[in-house]
Amino acid sequence: MTAKPSHEDIGTTPDPAAVPAGTARDTRNTGPGRLLIAVYAVFAISATARAGYQILTKFSEAPVAYLLSAFAAVVYLVATVSLAKAGRTWFKVSVAAVLVELVGVLVVGALSVFDSVNFPHETVWSLFGRGYAFIPLLLPILGLIWLYRRRPAPKRALES
Repeated sequence: MTAKPSHEDIGTTPDPAAVPAGTARDTRNTGPGRLLIAVYAVFAISATARAGYQILTKFSEAPVAYLLSAFAAVVYLVATVSLAKAGRTWFKVSVAAVLVELVGVLVVGALSVFDSVNFPHETVWSLFGRGYAFIPLLLPILGLIWLYRRRPAPKRALES
């Protein structure tokens, strides 16, 4: 009895839905995705350091701003890890984290412009990330574009 030839043996490409997660189609953490993950990692580290310092040394001066910095740090950390991992679940976590980041940048950015009394000190997302060269505003947009282009193939309906 001979083995059934694989797609490599006969020169065809596999059905994307039949390719296991973490292989050919699941390429969020390759190529430019590595740069995206690296930038998220830098932001996770810098936001964590900034929030930690602010909370430990001057929390009473601007508690809302400093707690938002800590929240941003958690969002960046979750985005970093989920972008680096393969699979549908991690893809969904990545999309959620990057969407939360985008909403956070837009809301905190707008509030810091229009309600500066509650934001006497800057956060990562204040003024739409002005203190970080507006990268916090651009990063989730690039992240969502990358995720859209690297989305997993749709699951096939079970055949009867």
